[in-house]
Amino acid sequence: MQSAGDLQVEIGSIRFDSRQVQPGDVFVAVRGVQADGHKFIDIAIKNGAVAVVCEEMPVPDEFIIHHSSFIIAKHTAEALGQMAANYYDHPSKRLKLVGVTGTNGKTTTVTLLWQLFTQMGYRCGLIGTVENRIGEDIVPSTHTTPDAVSLHKLLREMAEAGCSYVFMEVSSHAVHQRRIAGAAFAGAVFSNITHDHLDYHGTFAAYRDVKKKFFDDLDAAAFALTNADDKNGLFLLQNTKAAKHTYGLRKPADFKAKIIENSLNGLYLQLDGEAFHARMIGEFNAYNLTAVYATARLLGAGKIETLTALSDLRGAEGRFDYILHPNNSSIGIVDYAHTPDAVEKVLETIQKLKKRGAKVITVIGCGGDRDKAKRPLMAQVAARFSDQIILTSDNPRTEDPTAILRDMEAGLPVDALKKTLTIENREQAIKTAGRIAGPNDIILVAGKGHEKYQDIKGVKYPFDDMEVLKRMMN
Repeated sequence: MQSAGDLQVEIGSIRFDSRQVQPGDVFVAVRGVQADGHKFIDIAIKNGAVAVVCEEMPVPDEFIIHHSSFIIAKHTAEALGQMAANYYDHPSKRLKLVGVTGTNGKTTTVTLLWQLFTQMGYRCGLIGTVENRIGEDIVPSTHTTPDAVSLHKLLREMAEAGCSYVFMEVSSHAVHQRRIAGAAFAGAVFSNITHDHLDYHGTFAAYRDVKKKFFDDLDAAAFALTNADDKNGLFLLQNTKAAKHTYGLRKPADFKAKIIENSLNGLYLQLDGEAFHARMIGEFNAYNLTAVYATARLLGAGKIETLTALSDLRGAEGRFDYILHPNNSSIGIVDYAHTPDAVEKVLETIQKLKKRGAKVITVIGCGGDRDKAKRPLMAQVAARFSDQIILTSDNPRTEDPTAILRDMEAGLPVDALKKTLTIENREQAIKTAGRIAGPNDIILVAGKGHEKYQDIKGVKYPFDDMEVLKRMMN
């Protein structure tokens, strides 16, 4: 390890944003997506950093060299996580931390696990897209997986609050950026992997390999649970040292489920040889419930105790949330589905649930500054499973909403264009779907789910799909 200066210097806090550095702090220069921390070492030192962790020494500068100590690390992002774990006294080792990764199903799975173990009498933590929880207390969530310092600070708060279990969404970005470095996982769960985030990872293989790295890094005391029905499920287990387990509905698996009945009243499942009813709807939720059951069993929960508790659980906000029109019995559904595979799964479920002669009307858009390749695919899937589609704005961010809609329209064949409306204003698009809908028709509003805003040109304007649906249907 290369170093320079006094390594015995006492530090205050760990910082990776030079603007937040206070006198006595250590600054970790991380190479991020938007900026390279090495370019801000001088600012960190001027703000009072007494130590700097970096991947290369800064160019000779009398002020910099004489006002701080330096440690050279191969990967500063990895070092940041390890330092944060040390700083907060390795909180993940004081509880059982389970990470859930996959393109779809992460939020529902961690939410159900939190509900399940809370109902069983344990104090639990939850780290996810919608919110973080310490017991019943809600902590705002800004990312699917927090940065390394925030993560270990949150885990310490959970440990000190008496949490026995923590269930955490682990995004591919977090693995690639080493945001989970220093965290000791008791288990990892894989839901599925489909087309998403290729704007970031470049190729599907790279995206898949990042998911695999999460499993590769587990230690021998942990468990690795994967979806046997996903063609990449077993691939993720190839090099892990953890105990390997599988779940599924179709292929042979350690934890096998079968759908007996699927209706708006819920799922009737045979799981691990026992039949039980769940309030949740759809084959995708059968997978989520099976993953939750398997995880609970691997954590030592009893079979009947787990099934009994599962039957009473509800899904996460914005995941197949539905309301009924009081007059014409049409159904409005809000779902976070924002990948082609997720949209297909939701619409397949709706096709199985709808009454004979009823229409499916899908309101859908795509986010700006994200994977452009999936835009035409999203429109294609919506058209294939819907009687009417309305293309609209999602979170355009810094992009022109009209350009995003053109990208979506480009994926539609001529016959699909005949049943397609393009309405940029999302509220008007949802209201139009309501005016079109007849008795027993089903309206799917896809893409935003739990979100309470629309991100337009850097401003988050209040917007809630479910609230718009409720006003329209009441």
